[in-house]
Amino acid sequence: METKEMEFTHVVKEQKSTIYTVCYMFSNDADEVNDLFQEVLVNLWKGFDSFEGRSDVRTWVYRVSLNTCISQDRKKRRRKTIPLSMSVNLFEDQDSDARQADMLRKRISRLGAFDRAIILLWLENMSYEEIGQVVGISTKNVSVRLFRIKEQLKKMSNE
Repeated sequence: METKEMEFTHVVKEQKSTIYTVCYMFSNDADEVNDLFQEVLVNLWKGFDSFEGRSDVRTWVYRVSLNTCISQDRKKRRRKTIPLSMSVNLFEDQDSDARQADMLRKRISRLGAFDRAIILLWLENMSYEEIGQVVGISTKNVSVRLFRIKEQLKKMSNE
């Protein structure tokens, strides 16, 4: 295996959970999550040569993952599809933690794509500065947007 391929494989192994988390926030369908994951990998590979290391690898992976998922989400909204239903739902779990996490995921999915990205990064315990670097806004703007997003989520809990 070439050095580039080995480096890429190492990055993917290190950031696999990050990529999966982003993909999961943009879909609750296991097949669609896997498709998003593959699309992110393709885009990471395409951009791997141009990554100059000016930011942390994790920041770059988040940015590519979010941009890929947001783009796919926009494409999906433009075309009408009829989902196939399965008798088994792998995302369904019965304990209270799983129900709360699912409720939060459903509320977050009602947010706009950009706000979803910001709250996801915040839930991943990234600093406001890191979030700003990933999504391309100032730290102050991150703070303001997060406040507004949290308010939106609170209002959804009262509905």
